[in-house]
Amino acid sequence: MRMGRLLAVGTAILCFAPSGAALAKVSASADGKLLRLDGGGVTYAMGVDDKGYLQPLYWGAALDAGAPLAAKVPGELSGFDPAGSITAQEYAGQGEGLVSEPGVKAMFADGNRDLVLKYRGHKVSGETLTVELADIRRPLSVTLRYTMDPTTGVIARSASVRNGDAQPVRIDQMAAATFTLPTGDDYRLHYLTGRHGAEWSQASVAVTPALTVLESRRGSTGHGNQPWFAVGRSGTSETDGPVWYGALAWSGSFQLSVGADNLSRVRISGGYNPYDFSWTLKPGETLDTPVFYAGYSAQGMGDASRRFHAFQRASIIPGGAKAKIRPVLYNSWEATTFNVTEAGQMALAEKAAKIGVERFVVDDGWFGARDDDKAGLGDWSVNPKKFPNGLKPLIDKVKSLGMDFGLWVEPEMVNANSDLYRAHPDWVLHFPDRPRTEGRNQLVLNLARADVRDHILGWLDRLVRDNDIAFLKWDYNRNWTEGGWPGVPPQDQQRVQVEYVRNLYHILTELRRRHPGLEIEGCSGGGGRIDLGIMGVTDQSWTSDNTDPFDRLTIQDGFTQAYAPSIMMAWVTDSPNWANGRETSLDYRFLSAMQGSLGIGSNLDHWQQGDFDTVRTWIAAYKEIRATVQRGDLYRIAPPRPDSATSATLYVAPDKRQAVLFQMLHSSMFRDNVGAVALDGLDPARTYKVRMLDGAALPDGVPGLASGAYWMRAGVRVKMKGDYKGLGLVFEAVK
Repeated sequence: MRMGRLLAVGTAILCFAPSGAALAKVSASADGKLLRLDGGGVTYAMGVDDKGYLQPLYWGAALDAGAPLAAKVPGELSGFDPAGSITAQEYAGQGEGLVSEPGVKAMFADGNRDLVLKYRGHKVSGETLTVELADIRRPLSVTLRYTMDPTTGVIARSASVRNGDAQPVRIDQMAAATFTLPTGDDYRLHYLTGRHGAEWSQASVAVTPALTVLESRRGSTGHGNQPWFAVGRSGTSETDGPVWYGALAWSGSFQLSVGADNLSRVRISGGYNPYDFSWTLKPGETLDTPVFYAGYSAQGMGDASRRFHAFQRASIIPGGAKAKIRPVLYNSWEATTFNVTEAGQMALAEKAAKIGVERFVVDDGWFGARDDDKAGLGDWSVNPKKFPNGLKPLIDKVKSLGMDFGLWVEPEMVNANSDLYRAHPDWVLHFPDRPRTEGRNQLVLNLARADVRDHILGWLDRLVRDNDIAFLKWDYNRNWTEGGWPGVPPQDQQRVQVEYVRNLYHILTELRRRHPGLEIEGCSGGGGRIDLGIMGVTDQSWTSDNTDPFDRLTIQDGFTQAYAPSIMMAWVTDSPNWANGRETSLDYRFLSAMQGSLGIGSNLDHWQQGDFDTVRTWIAAYKEIRATVQRGDLYRIAPPRPDSATSATLYVAPDKRQAVLFQMLHSSMFRDNVGAVALDGLDPARTYKVRMLDGAALPDGVPGLASGAYWMRAGVRVKMKGDYKGLGLVFEAVK
């Protein structure tokens, strides 16, 4: 069993350990100079040296209890490298000649910027270890918090800085954690990058003394870089070799840095982005960081991601192991865009119900003066021309058809052409007497303001309370510009980077508390705000606005490097695809989308009877395997690559009684055969019966019954021809 719910809510670690749950081991030596966390086959250790520095000692495969770990004071290498500058520190202040990225950078009221942190004490409380560091002269302290998941070995780290002085202290940079890997020259950093419509692209670079910085300066996670990393060595592959990985639970501007220090030790740091950030700590005030989750695997990138997925399902995603399976969803956007009417939505709902849809979602255009994207944002009352009797008749209709009802909202935004903006022009992020740049004809409301926070929570609460709404699609369709907060003293205005996100989490958390059955999808122009922070307060995420099924295979492959497939929404939309004009079959589109949480976004009014029959078959088939897809272990058997004509993914149920193989042929390239695909993760001793996912006859050469050992050694060989073809094979244990 796991340690229970471990959430990044706001900026605090919340741990709820169920009675009888297995606990990770947190231990300290008798003299307090060696601190360890052990769980999930992983050991994380640190120690205090004779000068009082807290040093990182080890992070990797589990060590025995008597392993000879001890912190040592290094000797001076040269006048250019005194001991203070080369001592590896678990969490360093910017002082004493530090040459690597600090944990915290501060300036005291008298202008002093030298901060040297040394060990002052620690406390073990259940699964939580707290360590206190303090400056050698000034009353400034830092508390480090650690917990470790006993099943996966994922460690949660965060930090708090407190000003115990009578004068203010300005914090200019603060990490949630810094990690240190052993000396070596063969490390590679793997990361995720991209842009709108092309999110989740995988990249890797050698780790060198030239610092690699992954960041967002946009006020949100952003499309450009993910707050996730994986570091392997030269021999690391999908199935073999060491991997250190992690992700920051923060939905605002962030910075992750990876580089080798002057002794070739790899240093990884992550936290608030220091760009346009400062926090003046008042006397007695504390600043908390987000949580930085990180783990280790000795068995390659695949095992690393499966461990992280399992941790997220149990300890991040709301509901944990009791979270509901994602229902099959229909969204009306592509059918109607802004031309939303009661009659039109009812007609679509009838068609959606007939194919097996379980959740009907009305997208943009239902509120205010919302006939296009130039007006209405901020005025969240039902449009009386489109819904003369309110939403109730449509909701009643949807529920009578056996579906629940969902609605699109974009609470953080406002159009200049809206009643809200005309009444409160000061409520948006801005600088006085400076331009207010619009994106998608909208401005960003300043959630850092308490009155804006309370206004948004108030209307959302009323909307859900007064209507039978089971689901909100929460959108966020532009990044920050002119991120000013002129309503507070100048020394506090750059707090906006933190307070905005804290209040976003507050709204989502409080809304869910008031409406326990409500489910929420996070969306930001596709995958522009997906991270472990927003995942802790939403149920699913819109992966990308690009719904082309071929592009989606690459997008989904990148997404699942970091995040669990259970939250990954994947839609079937029309062909040719709006994003690139590519034409694909309905079967291919379904096989691509069924590898996540399935949604339908097509214009049902354009379908023929044959399309409805095909879709009904696929949706019924998906319902038979979705628990395995959403809750099982993902094996990237043959990832989609530009130089490969095929790709294959395998999902294996936790009890290994069911597995689903998706094999996709992108281009035959004059080849008549696809090579054998060796499966993974099955129980070698069990016998599995195989069938086609769509109920068709098995392809020639595929046996109907064989052991798990056979499937994993001999593999599956299927002959496919043509472009953009695919198939699904279901393996069911019979004994």
